[in-house]
Amino acid sequence: MRLIIMGPPGAGKGTQAKFIADHFKIPAISTGDIFRANVSEGTPLGVEAKRYMDAGEYVPDEVTNRMVRNRIDEPDAANGFLLDGYPRTVAQVEELDGMIEFTGHHLDAVVCLTVDQEEIVSRLLQRAQVEGRADDTEDVIRRRQEVYLKETEPLIETYKKRGIVHEIDGMGEVDEVTARIFDALDVVPES
Repeated sequence: MRLIIMGPPGAGKGTQAKFIADHFKIPAISTGDIFRANVSEGTPLGVEAKRYMDAGEYVPDEVTNRMVRNRIDEPDAANGFLLDGYPRTVAQVEELDGMIEFTGHHLDAVVCLTVDQEEIVSRLLQRAQVEGRADDTEDVIRRRQEVYLKETEPLIETYKKRGIVHEIDGMGEVDEVTARIFDALDVVPES
């Protein structure tokens, strides 16, 4: 099973990714984790990415693509994976298509968590307070929501045209959301 999980910051992607990955016995791959691992290990890609990150700039697609390609080429991803945080651009969608097609497989599904914007703001403000994230102000959180909608909408539309998007109501208890995801995904044949 080769999956992508999408949704705005605070929608519960990280929480749900763990349950989905365990269910299908595949690794949950977060681009944030990939960046941190490469930087901490001092890999050539990590050194390159760190230059951009330290300057407060986006890591270019070519660096991100190479990191993702390296990660999904690892043995634990041979039978599938769940990507969280990638792709983020239409160019990355095309690159991912090539990576997967090269292995003779295809992308099985895109899980898109939908959550009421006010609920997301409330969740993230609460998380900021609990985790001491002083930079997560309401204005910053709302701006990140706007950026997500603007940048992600074209990707969701691309995948909708392929008929592989499962829009899942992300509101409610964690186990309720998980059950909705499994109901949607279990009808997708595993490859």
